[in-house]
Amino acid sequence: MLFYSFFKTLTGKEVTVELKNDLSITGILHSVDQYLNIKLNEIKVVDEEKHPHLMAVQNCFIRGSVVRYIQVSFGCLVGRGTGGRRQGSEGRGTQTS
Repeated sequence: MLFYSFFKTLTGKEVTVELKNDLSITGILHSVDQYLNIKLNEIKVVDEEKHPHLMAVQNCFIRGSVVRYIQVSFGCLVGRGTGGRRQGSEGRGTQTS
């Protein structure tokens, strides 16, 4: 559920999904489910020369089991905090008086 909840926070942001068949698709993340199936809007194929038949496609559904990587821009991660982790050594057995 960790990845699912993380990707739910990225809804509406631009992501690049690399598939196991070496196809990379960039688009706006519309939705993601608990199986990490992904729906993208306004897609663009990264290597259009290898996949010209996908230039006319605007939206797609990607089954989670065929995803190799999901790339997010750095701007999506800035200001997200530490994800519940503590920073520094406070609370790790050190006493403060």
